[in-house]
Amino acid sequence: MKGRGDRHVRVAERIREEVSLLLLNRVKDPGTGPVTVTDVTVTPDLRMARIFYSVLGGEEERAAARKGLRRSKGFLRRELGRVLQIRYSPDLTFLYDASYEKGARIDSLLREAGSDGVADEE
Repeated sequence: MKGRGDRHVRVAERIREEVSLLLLNRVKDPGTGPVTVTDVTVTPDLRMARIFYSVLGGEEERAAARKGLRRSKGFLRRELGRVLQIRYSPDLTFLYDASYEKGARIDSLLREAGSDGVADEE
């Protein structure tokens, strides 16, 4: 009997936790300091992992984080293989997650629209 088929989801969550801890405690690259891992998706065969991250700050911080993650990719992959104890250590791809900026923009637009509506009622 086959399992529920959600192993890749569980592995993705574990990868998110471990990469966050590794970036916080073990990676010495200064560019990875302000990085927050927001989500991880893994292919069903567990061979590839897409790691979504966000960075507080401007374009300079994003560029430094992108370079730092690229430099740390081999270390992170090796440590994940050791910690996860799965047959293949997944190939890591880092993708910038702009959802925080989009949410902040929508929030500011809603605040502007709300303040305009209040002024019209008075």
